[in-house]
Amino acid sequence: MPLSAARLLRDVGIDTIYVGEIGLSAAEDAEIIQRAREEGRVVVTLDADFHTLLALDEAIAPSAIRIRIERLRAQALTELLLRVISECEEELQQGAALTVEPSRIRIRRLPFLPDV
Repeated sequence: MPLSAARLLRDVGIDTIYVGEIGLSAAEDAEIIQRAREEGRVVVTLDADFHTLLALDEAIAPSAIRIRIERLRAQALTELLLRVISECEEELQQGAALTVEPSRIRIRRLPFLPDV
């Protein structure tokens, strides 16, 4: 998520941190996940690796929102995230991996269970 979107989310009262603001812009994904877990945060990313790491670790937290929509400007991303947070608040609080696509939101509860 770009810094500009993090600022816009803060402007509307969402406690948001951009990884670069806390010295994690070059951090490994696992380190970002651990920090989010410790602080009770939700990870917002364009990167599928976060969902993969959560699955491999059989993690129950943190929740992660993966955005799969190209070229969103900060304002559009902010509006999208506000909608997703509102619609999926319960799932995010309980532990979930969300994938946001142009026409749908896919929700998988954490921990990921093997397909049977």
